[in-house]
Amino acid sequence: MSTSSSADTAAWAREWLEGCGVLVTGGTGGIGGAIAECFRDAGAKVVATGATDAECETARASDLQRSIDYQVLDVRSNAAVRDLVNGLNEVHVVVNCAGIIRRGHERDPDVFDAVVDINLNGTMRVCEAAVDHLSATGGCIINIASMLSFFGGGLVPGYSASKGGIAQLTKSLAIAYAPKNVRVNAIAPGWIATPLTRALQEDPARAGPILARTPMGRWGKPEDLRGIALFLASPHAAFMTGTVIPVDGGYAVC
Repeated sequence: MSTSSSADTAAWAREWLEGCGVLVTGGTGGIGGAIAECFRDAGAKVVATGATDAECETARASDLQRSIDYQVLDVRSNAAVRDLVNGLNEVHVVVNCAGIIRRGHERDPDVFDAVVDINLNGTMRVCEAAVDHLSATGGCIINIASMLSFFGGGLVPGYSASKGGIAQLTKSLAIAYAPKNVRVNAIAPGWIATPLTRALQEDPARAGPILARTPMGRWGKPEDLRGIALFLASPHAAFMTGTVIPVDGGYAVC
């Protein structure tokens, strides 16, 4: 079966997402970009952030519908995060996709600190800035975890630590935010073909074992995350919080 288009995937979600406010950090490309586009196609008013003007300009140029509001956001800054979130109208869904990886360099304590600050602390900053807005709408948070939330990564200890932290942060905030009527869940992608994994895709010695362990025998695509993101934002997931859902082609079961 071929992968459906973003519009096809999102069509069933339009009933509850039409006109809703959605914030996707790290939404200028890769997984975040695919999720931002899918919420847009479901009728939501999407703000997607990038780390630089260049990222946002590239995303705007590829957005043929001119319907996503791309804004620069440094998730390392409490003030920048608060200003952006407070400047939005109603917020119904927050998706935390902003992240970096510095493969082979993360044993340097300064690099480790920078990776964790963006991937983990940045997610916490956005969640805290948005929770009262989400409480007012009965909204939800979707964090992006990873297979490295469950497994170690010798070349990426900072990334692995941050993604392990995302899993525990998701569970902890699910407890903390439940009295505010805000659900918090996470998606744990498997090996997805994005710029972050390009070096692995292009190295047969490393790509081979990854594909051999993945029962479905392929790299995932950013589009493979669309359906689960829409589901977690939907009324069908109204009694789900604190979950970390793998979307990994079966990698974690081997």
